[in-house]
Amino acid sequence: MAIQQETILNYSDNFFTESEAEKIYGYCLNAKYIYGETDNGDGSPVTGMTHNIPEDQYIYKFIAKTIHDRVEFIRDMKLYRMYINCFAPNENPYFHVDGEGYTFLYYSDNEEFDLNEGGETQFLVDNDLMGVLPVPNRMVIFDGTIKHRATTYRSRHRFTIAIKYSPKV
Repeated sequence: MAIQQETILNYSDNFFTESEAEKIYGYCLNAKYIYGETDNGDGSPVTGMTHNIPEDQYIYKFIAKTIHDRVEFIRDMKLYRMYINCFAPNENPYFHVDGEGYTFLYYSDNEEFDLNEGGETQFLVDNDLMGVLPVPNRMVIFDGTIKHRATTYRSRHRFTIAIKYSPKV
Protein backbone atom coordinates (compact mmCIF):
# COMPACT_ATOMS: atom_id res chain seq x y z
CA MET A 1 0.00 0.00 0.00
CA ALA A 2 1.32 3.46 -0.86
CA ILE A 3 1.31 5.98 1.95
CA GLN A 4 -0.41 9.21 0.96
CA GLN A 5 -0.13 12.63 2.59
CA GLU A 6 -3.88 13.26 2.53
CA THR A 7 -4.54 11.00 5.51
CA ILE A 8 -3.99 11.94 9.11
CA LEU A 9 -3.12 8.35 10.00
CA ASN A 10 -1.99 5.70 7.60
CA TYR A 11 -0.06 2.49 7.74
CA SER A 12 1.53 -0.13 5.56
CA ASP A 13 1.91 -3.77 6.55
CA ASN A 14 4.90 -5.89 5.51
CA PHE A 15 6.83 -2.68 4.99
CA PHE A 16 10.15 -4.55 4.77
CA THR A 17 10.91 -8.02 3.47
CA GLU A 18 10.95 -10.80 6.04
CA SER A 19 14.77 -10.90 6.13
CA GLU A 20 15.02 -7.09 6.39
CA ALA A 21 12.50 -7.10 9.26
CA GLU A 22 14.55 -9.78 11.05
CA LYS A 23 17.73 -7.68 10.75
CA ILE A 24 15.93 -4.63 12.14
CA TYR A 25 14.51 -6.67 15.02
CA GLY A 26 17.98 -8.07 15.75
CA TYR A 27 19.31 -4.51 15.90
CA CYS A 28 16.56 -3.60 18.39
CA LEU A 29 17.38 -6.58 20.60
CA ASN A 30 21.11 -5.80 20.68
CA ALA A 31 21.01 -2.00 20.94
CA LYS A 32 22.26 -0.22 24.04
CA TYR A 33 19.41 1.61 25.76
CA ILE A 34 19.29 4.46 28.22
CA TYR A 35 16.51 5.02 30.69
CA GLY A 36 13.83 6.84 28.68
CA GLU A 37 12.73 10.37 28.23
CA THR A 38 9.87 12.47 29.45
CA ASP A 39 7.17 12.76 26.85
CA ASN A 40 6.03 16.29 27.52
CA GLY A 41 8.85 18.23 29.12
CA ASP A 42 6.36 19.17 31.82
CA GLY A 43 7.77 17.16 34.69
CA SER A 44 5.97 13.94 33.71
CA PRO A 45 7.86 10.91 34.98
CA VAL A 46 10.29 9.14 32.65
CA THR A 47 8.93 6.02 30.95
CA GLY A 48 10.59 3.35 28.87
CA MET A 49 14.08 3.21 27.45
CA THR A 50 15.46 4.70 24.24
CA HIS A 51 18.29 4.10 21.81
CA ASN A 52 19.22 6.85 19.35
CA ILE A 53 20.19 5.18 16.08
CA PRO A 54 23.38 6.89 14.81
CA GLU A 55 23.23 8.25 11.27
CA ASP A 56 26.29 6.21 10.29
CA GLN A 57 24.60 2.89 11.16
CA TYR A 58 23.46 0.64 8.31
CA ILE A 59 19.97 0.35 9.87
CA TYR A 60 19.56 4.15 9.92
CA LYS A 61 20.64 4.50 6.29
CA PHE A 62 18.52 1.55 5.17
CA ILE A 63 15.32 2.71 6.88
CA ALA A 64 15.80 6.32 5.72
CA LYS A 65 16.36 5.24 2.11
CA THR A 66 13.39 2.88 2.11
CA ILE A 67 11.06 5.59 3.41
CA HIS A 68 12.52 8.13 0.95
CA ASP A 69 11.95 5.74 -1.96
CA ARG A 70 8.37 4.83 -0.97
CA VAL A 71 6.90 8.02 0.51
CA GLU A 72 7.12 10.86 -1.98
CA PHE A 73 5.77 13.74 0.12
CA ILE A 74 8.55 13.55 2.73
CA ARG A 75 11.35 13.95 0.18
CA ASP A 76 11.39 17.71 0.77
CA MET A 77 11.42 17.26 4.54
CA LYS A 78 14.35 16.84 6.91
CA LEU A 79 14.87 13.57 8.77
CA TYR A 80 15.96 14.86 12.16
CA ARG A 81 15.79 11.85 14.47
CA MET A 82 15.56 8.07 14.42
CA TYR A 83 15.43 6.09 17.64
CA ILE A 84 14.01 2.99 19.28
CA ASN A 85 11.47 3.12 22.10
CA CYS A 86 11.58 0.09 24.36
CA PHE A 87 8.82 -0.37 26.93
CA ALA A 88 8.74 -3.07 29.57
CA PRO A 89 5.49 -4.91 30.26
CA ASN A 90 2.82 -2.87 32.00
CA GLU A 91 4.58 0.52 31.87
CA ASN A 92 2.18 3.42 31.42
CA PRO A 93 3.47 6.01 28.89
CA TYR A 94 1.95 9.48 28.69
CA PHE A 95 0.14 11.24 25.86
CA HIS A 96 2.33 13.72 23.98
CA VAL A 97 2.89 15.39 20.61
CA ASP A 98 6.06 15.13 18.54
CA GLY A 99 5.84 18.58 16.96
CA GLU A 100 5.51 19.95 13.46
CA GLY A 101 6.18 17.44 10.71
CA TYR A 102 5.53 13.72 10.40
CA THR A 103 6.35 10.73 12.54
CA PHE A 104 6.79 7.22 11.23
CA LEU A 105 6.48 4.36 13.73
CA TYR A 106 7.79 0.93 12.84
CA TYR A 107 6.64 -2.04 14.92
CA SER A 108 9.68 -4.27 15.20
CA ASP A 109 8.67 -7.60 16.64
CA ASN A 110 9.01 -11.16 15.48
CA GLU A 111 6.20 -12.67 17.51
CA GLU A 112 2.76 -13.17 16.03
CA PHE A 113 0.35 -10.39 16.98
CA ASP A 114 -1.96 -11.22 19.89
CA LEU A 115 -4.79 -8.77 20.56
CA ASN A 116 -4.81 -9.62 24.27
CA GLU A 117 -1.14 -8.63 24.62
CA GLY A 118 -2.00 -4.96 23.95
CA GLY A 119 0.77 -2.71 22.63
CA GLU A 120 -1.30 -0.45 20.38
CA THR A 121 -0.49 3.19 19.74
CA GLN A 122 -3.38 5.38 20.81
CA PHE A 123 -4.21 8.66 19.05
CA LEU A 124 -6.53 11.43 20.21
CA VAL A 125 -8.45 12.46 17.08
CA ASP A 126 -11.55 14.68 17.15
CA ASN A 127 -11.84 14.20 20.92
CA ASP A 128 -11.92 10.41 20.56
CA LEU A 129 -9.32 7.66 20.89
CA MET A 130 -8.17 5.68 17.87
CA GLY A 131 -5.76 2.80 18.14
CA VAL A 132 -3.31 1.27 15.69
CA LEU A 133 -2.41 -2.31 16.43
CA PRO A 134 1.28 -3.22 16.74
CA VAL A 135 1.32 -5.75 13.92
CA PRO A 136 4.93 -6.86 13.32
CA ASN A 137 6.55 -5.18 10.29
CA ARG A 138 3.90 -2.44 10.17
CA MET A 139 4.89 1.15 9.42
CA VAL A 140 2.52 3.86 10.67
CA ILE A 141 2.68 7.51 9.65
CA PHE A 142 0.94 10.44 11.29
CA ASP A 143 1.06 14.18 11.70
CA GLY A 144 3.42 14.87 14.62
CA THR A 145 0.97 17.36 16.12
CA ILE A 146 -1.56 14.60 16.89
CA LYS A 147 -1.60 13.76 20.59
CA HIS A 148 -0.65 10.08 21.00
CA ARG A 149 0.92 7.51 23.30
CA ALA A 150 2.29 4.01 23.26
CA THR A 151 0.71 1.25 25.27
CA THR A 152 2.74 -1.71 26.42
CA TYR A 153 2.50 -5.43 26.05
CA ARG A 154 1.34 -7.46 29.03
CA SER A 155 4.18 -9.98 29.05
CA ARG A 156 7.10 -8.84 26.86
CA HIS A 157 9.07 -5.78 25.81
CA ARG A 158 7.72 -3.60 22.99
CA PHE A 159 10.19 -2.19 20.43
CA THR A 160 9.06 0.61 18.15
CA ILE A 161 11.34 2.63 15.90
CA ALA A 162 10.37 6.30 15.63
CA ILE A 163 11.50 8.20 12.53
CA LYS A 164 10.78 11.94 12.64
CA TYR A 165 10.67 14.43 9.76
CA SER A 166 10.28 18.18 9.97
CA PRO A 167 9.68 20.75 7.24
CA LYS A 168 12.92 22.14 5.83
CA VAL A 169 13.46 25.71 6.91
